[in-house]
Amino acid sequence: MTPNKEDYLKIIFELGGAHTKVNNKQIVSGLNVSAASVSEMMSKLLKEGFVEHTPYQGVQLTDAGLLKAGILVRKHRLWEVFLVENLGYSWNEVHDEAEVLEHVTSTILSDRLEEYLEFPKNCPHGGVIPDRDGRIIERELQTLIEMKINDTIQIQRVLDDRELLDYLVSVGLEIGDQCTIIEIGAYEGPITLLKGTEKIQISHKAACNIFIQAI
Repeated sequence: MTPNKEDYLKIIFELGGAHTKVNNKQIVSGLNVSAASVSEMMSKLLKEGFVEHTPYQGVQLTDAGLLKAGILVRKHRLWEVFLVENLGYSWNEVHDEAEVLEHVTSTILSDRLEEYLEFPKNCPHGGVIPDRDGRIIERELQTLIEMKINDTIQIQRVLDDRELLDYLVSVGLEIGDQCTIIEIGAYEGPITLLKGTEKIQISHKAACNIFIQAI
């Protein structure tokens, strides 16, 4: 399988494709590619049995797709932990490096990396690290965009995307932060959060890829 196909499986997985439908618009946003490219790749992955498609809803990973994606995500997230804990990378710097390393990492290397890191449970972005067989129990979390004014939430996970991570660093939002929603802009406008005494505005696009737990 080509690295390009692997990246598509991984983004579907990241967007919740293990247990729900992911539409092409979400994939376009997550990979920063054209709609035509996504449609073409979805046809290939469907034909190869890695995804199943439901008209007007999107795609979901099959058992074969989930296994393949789980192994890739495992390698990617282990490298992210290593880079943060051992080489001084910040959480928004590790994605591109891990993206390169995951494609050239053998099963033996990923297993030994996990042992070296003392079996971490989560990556720096809040994602669960799959086991050695690629199996994962990722919690089903709501996205920030699904919440209402006055809801209090805690940031649990964010999409592993460099542009999003840089954006969150710039506005001062991190995994584990507790915030209250105080305003929601009309027509896909920004969401305003209150973090302590600080007001933080989050764009609609970013809010779609921030996974939270209501408090």
